[in-house]
Amino acid sequence: MKKLISIVTPAFNEEGNIEELISRVRTVFESQLPEYDYEHIVIDNASGDQTAAIVKRLCAADKRIKLIVNSRNFGHIRSPVHAMKQARGDAVFSLVADLQDPPELIAEFVRIWEKGEHQMVLGIKKTSAESPVFFFVRKMYYALVTKLSEVQLVKNFTGFGLYDRRVIDAIRSIDDAYPYWRGLICEVGFSKYLYPYNQPVRSRGITKNNFYTLYDIGMLGITTHSKLPLRICTIFGFMASLLSLLIAVMYLIVKILHWDEMSLGIAPLVIGMFFFGSIQLMVIGFLGEYVGNIHTQALKRPLVVELERVNFE
Repeated sequence: MKKLISIVTPAFNEEGNIEELISRVRTVFESQLPEYDYEHIVIDNASGDQTAAIVKRLCAADKRIKLIVNSRNFGHIRSPVHAMKQARGDAVFSLVADLQDPPELIAEFVRIWEKGEHQMVLGIKKTSAESPVFFFVRKMYYALVTKLSEVQLVKNFTGFGLYDRRVIDAIRSIDDAYPYWRGLICEVGFSKYLYPYNQPVRSRGITKNNFYTLYDIGMLGITTHSKLPLRICTIFGFMASLLSLLIAVMYLIVKILHWDEMSLGIAPLVIGMFFFGSIQLMVIGFLGEYVGNIHTQALKRPLVVELERVNFE
C-alpha cells in the first residue's frame, strides 16, 4: 500500500497563483514521487476573489484536491494550523499559496524524511528575493526571539516543511486557541533536518503581510515562549527606582550646598515625569500582551468555523 503525503496550503486572495501551485504539486508527484499517493488540502480564509471558485473547479476534476472554506477570515495564525490537523497523511507538507516556497522541493524533502532519521524537514531561508530591508528585519526578529525563548527555536524558518505523522499527532494533543506554529514544532521536540533554500520573489499578487500581521507574529512568538520580557521590566523598574532615588539625594545635597545660587525650577520634574511615564507605558504594554494571550486561551474558541468542505470523505 502506498504511503500518503498530505500537502496543506493556506490561501487568501490568491487567484493568480493557486492553480499554478496545484499544477506544480501534481507534476512533482507524477514525475518524481509516483510511489506515493497524495492529497492537496487548500484552506481558503474567506477570500474576496475567485480563489475558492478556482479550487472547486479543480476539485471536480481531481479528487485528490480538497478544499476547506472558512466562514470568515480567521487570520494567518489559526487557519493553517486547523488545516494541518485535518490532514491524514503519513507525512504532512506545509506549502503557502504565493509560490515563494518552491513546490519542486517536495520530492527532496520526502527523500530526506523517508530515511527515517528525522521527523521534520524544515526549509530555512538562506537568501530571499524580497526587499533586503524586509529580509534583514525578519532575520533580526528571528535572532531576538531565539535568544529570548525558553525553547530552542529555528532561525529563518516560516513554516515551510515536511512533518511526520507523529509530529502532527503531538500537536493535535496540544489545546492551543492561538497556536504559534514555529514554536509548537520546537516545543514537541523530534529530530529536525534544516534544509537551506533561496526564496524567489512573488510573481503575482501582493503580499498579505503588513505591519500588524508581522507584529502579531512577533509578539506571539515572544509571549508564548518567554517570560524574560516580564523579568526585564521588573529589573529595569527596580534599577530606575534606585537611579531616581540617587538623583533625588544628589539634587538635595547640591541644593543645600548652593541654596541661593541654585534654582529648582520645574524642568527636572517634567523630564522625570515623562521618563517614568514612558517606562510605565512600556511595561503596561508588555503586561497587556501577556494578558491578551491568556484571555485568548481562556475563551477556548475553535481555531476556525468552516463554511463548507469539498472532496472530504
